[in-house]
Amino acid sequence: MTFRAGARRPSQPTWPDYMASRAKQARESRLADFFTRGTLDPDTPIGQAPLVAMDFETTGLDSSRHDIVSVGVMPFTLSRIRPADGRYWVLSPRRKLSDESVAFHHITHAEVAGAPDFAAIIDELLALLAGRLVVVHYRQLERTFLDAAVRERLGEGLLMPMIDTMSLEARIHRQSWWARLRRWAGRPMASIRLHESRQRYHLPAYTGHHALVDSLATAELLQAQVLYHYDWETPVGALWR
Repeated sequence: MTFRAGARRPSQPTWPDYMASRAKQARESRLADFFTRGTLDPDTPIGQAPLVAMDFETTGLDSSRHDIVSVGVMPFTLSRIRPADGRYWVLSPRRKLSDESVAFHHITHAEVAGAPDFAAIIDELLALLAGRLVVVHYRQLERTFLDAAVRERLGEGLLMPMIDTMSLEARIHRQSWWARLRRWAGRPMASIRLHESRQRYHLPAYTGHHALVDSLATAELLQAQVLYHYDWETPVGALWR
């Protein structure tokens, strides 16, 4: 099953237009610089795109009540992942670190006690993201938490295009005619969680819920998805949201 880019609706604002508009409107100089860098042309082939996988661990799932407790980023392209260039931070959240979140991501109260606030890593994080297309597994979490964390520290939000490997798996395994036929026949839906998604492409099993490991896992997953279902000439505008 191979997917190709469909026509984009002309009424939709483009990400390059949004970034250019924010570059003019941003009051915070670091955000203005970031948006001035812009993003890729939507017709850029994914095989030529500079990419960066990003993953957060958080104190909960609601960005209005919870905060980021760790960040992992992994620069890569479809041809190469550079683990030595990855970055990982444990952070001190401004919201309470619950026992449930500790059990989930194993970041303890003692670890966050001496950790920096998210504000301390903003400059380095923006430098790593600028000029690259961000890749995540479940953009609703990463996008909303990043926007909320930056808005709380800098007074303005941060949005950008993202490729969501979970969304790509949903297109293939939940929204295709074959997936609909399976549901009609009473077969269970395929899991699109990171671990189960990687299993379908025979990728190695990693320990989950560590932001740097999950960013590496997400980068590898996108490489496999493009290999199996797309091609290197697929425009990024057909993949990002």
